Amino acid sequence: MLRLFLTAALLLAPALCLAAESAPVTSRRATATLMSDTDAIAPGQPFRLALRLRLAPGWHTYWRNPGDAGAPPQLTLSLPPHATASEIAWPTPARQREGPLMTYGYQGDVVLPVTVTGAAAGGMNVTAQAQWLVCDNICVPEDGSFTLHLPQGTPAPSAEAALFRATEAHTPRPAPWQARIGPDGTLDVAGVELAPATVKAAAFIPDESGAIQDAAPQPLSVSDGHLQLHLAAAKFAPLAGLLLVTDATGQAGSYAITAAPAPELHAALPLARVLWLAFLGGAILNLMPCVFPVLAMKALGLARLSAAERGHARAHALSYTAGILVTFAGLCAVMLALRAGGAAAGWGFQFQSPAFVAAMAALLFAAGLNLAGVFAIDAGRAGIGQALAARGGHVGSFFTGLLAVLVATPCTAPFMAVAIGAALLASPLAAISVFLALGLGLASPYLLLAAIPALTRLLPRPGPWMETLRRVLAIPMIGAAAWLVWVVGQGWGETALALTCLGLLAVAAATLALRRAQRARGGRATYAGLALAVVAVVAFVVAVGASPPSSAPVAERGGEPFSAARLAALQSEGRPVFVNMTAAWCVTCLVNERLALSPDAVREAFKAHRVAYLKGDWTRQDPQITAFLQAHGREGVPLYVYFPGDGRPPSVLPQILTEGEVLAAVAG
Repeated sequence: MLRLFLTAALLLAPALCLAAESAPVTSRRATATLMSDTDAIAPGQPFRLALRLRLAPGWHTYWRNPGDAGAPPQLTLSLPPHATASEIAWPTPARQREGPLMTYGYQGDVVLPVTVTGAAAGGMNVTAQAQWLVCDNICVPEDGSFTLHLPQGTPAPSAEAALFRATEAHTPRPAPWQARIGPDGTLDVAGVELAPATVKAAAFIPDESGAIQDAAPQPLSVSDGHLQLHLAAAKFAPLAGLLLVTDATGQAGSYAITAAPAPELHAALPLARVLWLAFLGGAILNLMPCVFPVLAMKALGLARLSAAERGHARAHALSYTAGILVTFAGLCAVMLALRAGGAAAGWGFQFQSPAFVAAMAALLFAAGLNLAGVFAIDAGRAGIGQALAARGGHVGSFFTGLLAVLVATPCTAPFMAVAIGAALLASPLAAISVFLALGLGLASPYLLLAAIPALTRLLPRPGPWMETLRRVLAIPMIGAAAWLVWVVGQGWGETALALTCLGLLAVAAATLALRRAQRARGGRATYAGLALAVVAVVAFVVAVGASPPSSAPVAERGGEPFSAARLAALQSEGRPVFVNMTAAWCVTCLVNERLALSPDAVREAFKAHRVAYLKGDWTRQDPQITAFLQAHGREGVPLYVYFPGDGRPPSVLPQILTEGEVLAAVAG
């Protein structure tokens, strides 16, 4: 009997010792078991099981996304009908460099837990099948079958429960930060605690294979409140995975993140590069169609500079530049203040006010009448802006620069989009610096002429031809006023259009009264009439500002009206979409529409490829259009975005558009 008892005890000892862990499946590379975090289970209470792999030194296995090579372990449980098991709660893997490849996996003691729910009375018999791949210089697939009996009883932590707790400590936590992914693969994570002093290293592991180029470098840049990793992303789409962060003390943590697509997000540009782009954009702004009316003032100023002494020319150029810089700084301050207050103010925002557009039309009309000789204000001094100044030519040059900026803002020149977008996302000081760089670019031709006297000697000598040129240049100035009157009608309807025309008549009456006063050298009645005319203009401008928006649909002007919902619906159908963001006050937009979007070849290409044409009219403020512009890194119009409809990321077309570029985008 004693021998029989000892024999039974020896046979039962392994089962008693391993009550919460199955018999092992062993090779020289790994030892695998199925284990539980409890010695007994109670009905209705969840518990955890895990596949445990104890890997020999030098060998490793893989995470759920193995990376460039490998395969993840698989665990299939056979449970009673009333019980269910969760997916594996994968612990954080390590990035493993294997030659030119990058893989994600584990070494040493690996625990892959699942949670079981639905336990019933009477305990539970669990069987499992598992497959795993172990690699060193070679890779070997292994598998095993496991059996585990869990009796009913009062749940208590098993001897293996400590392994589950250790695995929990290495399980990724939900990230407390907001993450975005840009079209260039920039992963931006925003959080107040992220700073150069607190982040030592970081890396990203994607949930899905093929989401990024796993072996590509991931350059890290950290600024106060932002962590950026520059990934080689395979496509522009939502990106989920793990962010591995090592802090300044060497402590590592892992966080589960999902980065939303952010078309406006690009790698952070150095301020010096942004300033250079802003300067180039400002210089090119001199050539944009919307700036042409101001060229009338500039042409006369350049002609007069040819006869001026070097110091005089330089002083007037500096006065003109000061007017530009002060106006740019003022626009930046107003935009930042409006955005801080929750308003969606972008480049050219002032042209979305009918009162401002009507006032600009009146000002340009008066400038045109002055150039035409209807009246004169100290014609011997340079610049139309001196109409606002009574103390000398330098004040006039200053206001010429101011007017140049106001008329130029409907246009966005190349390089300006990136610069302005970066400015409005940066600190106020950096934003103002970018706007001042824009101003220096706009003023650069005058500064160049003033700094290099040899250039001024290339200009023709002053003479009677200047008076003829002065009158000829009245034509584009009055034409610009007519264009702004049309803008008022397009954006705010017939009532606003009629009021603006009445305002221009008041301007004409005022200039005639002024001319009569100059010829009569005074006269109270004449000056009283002038004052009444000015009051009338102000009244008409205020009335125009109170006019309701036009109800004319955009479709009447070509294209289907843009809305975020309509764009989403078309994309869900798989249709390609061409989005044109425009405004009636944007001359560049109108030129592009005529030359690049209206030709028959473009219309036929849209029809052949079933391209939906959405047109957003930003003549007046529209929050949806403003949000779309900002989402694509723009603060003004024009903006052209083509959505291919086949899952590829959208492409942003140039601001100076050609027919060939549109056809190339549609052809793919």
